[in-house]
Amino acid sequence: MLKQFFIICSGSDTDILEHCSKGEQNKYAGIGATVFFTAIMAFIAASYALYTVFDNLYAAIFFGLIWGLLIFNLDRYIVSTIKKSDNFIDEVIQASPRILLAIIIAIVISKPLELKIFEKEINQVLLEQKNELTLANKNQIAEQFSPAINDLNNNITALQQQIEVKEAEVNALYNTYIAEAEGTAGTKLLGKGPVYKEKRDKHDALLAELQQLKAQNKAKISDTENQIATLKGDYENQIVSTQPIINNFDGLMARVNALSALPWLPSFFIFLLFLTIETSPIFAKLLSPKGAYDFKLQDQEAAVKSNILQNKNQRDTLLKTDYAINDRVFNDIENEDELYKYKKKVTEELMRKQQEAFYNKQAKIL
Repeated sequence: MLKQFFIICSGSDTDILEHCSKGEQNKYAGIGATVFFTAIMAFIAASYALYTVFDNLYAAIFFGLIWGLLIFNLDRYIVSTIKKSDNFIDEVIQASPRILLAIIIAIVISKPLELKIFEKEINQVLLEQKNELTLANKNQIAEQFSPAINDLNNNITALQQQIEVKEAEVNALYNTYIAEAEGTAGTKLLGKGPVYKEKRDKHDALLAELQQLKAQNKAKISDTENQIATLKGDYENQIVSTQPIINNFDGLMARVNALSALPWLPSFFIFLLFLTIETSPIFAKLLSPKGAYDFKLQDQEAAVKSNILQNKNQRDTLLKTDYAINDRVFNDIENEDELYKYKKKVTEELMRKQQEAFYNKQAKIL
């Protein structure tokens, strides 16, 4: 039962194989088994690849099954269409498009399994890439907010400098009128005279301006700091909102790119393994000697071809004979007067009816 199933998988003619030796049947059963298990590997590979895309087990299994059946049908078609001939070069030329298609199928099958085999290494590469993307994302977002924050910080610095300059002026006037009172500068008269009073009044006026400036600048600084806090909050919110995009950067294409960042030799050997599996049925047919099945199949095809050619030649002969008989018949009746007179009479009658119909139509129009 299993052997019969694998023979069906090979795409061979079961009726012909029934009359072949056990060895010939086993050969095609082996080819069919390779086709079947290649389709199983394609199903597993496609299911895993689709699971990374859809993140849904049932959908991945469903579409993976469809892909496995497609690969099975392609492999079965490839193997069944390779015909043994007496010239090995002709067989290779005949099989070259099938080999190219087998290479493409091997690449498609092996890549998802490589992703699964090297999953831990790929996750490490993806983690490094995510960290780089996170830093780059923060820097890009910071470039959007930094100019405005720097301008606001400069405004705060300018307001504070205004207060510091005013404080320096007030302190200078304070030292001046104290020195005047102590007699160490100015008039150098000890005591609080008119000059002292003048300098004290000037200091007090500037001190009042300082207090007013502090109050005004404090309000401006507070408002500016609120703007800075708002911008920093927007900056943090944008980082938080964009971070999930980076965290989800582990799809199929990202994993394929991460796989390309790993050493190529292990992936290459896995590809060679699947390429060997995929092309083994083709090379098995190419390298195997011409067996009883091939001779019987060739004999059956030759018989069908001969029968078709015979039927075609018979139809061509019948058609040619029919043309010759028709030519002789028409040549014989061409010169008969009775047939000429009858056809002349019928033609005259037809022309009269046409003329009467044309006249009646013209009369109605007028």
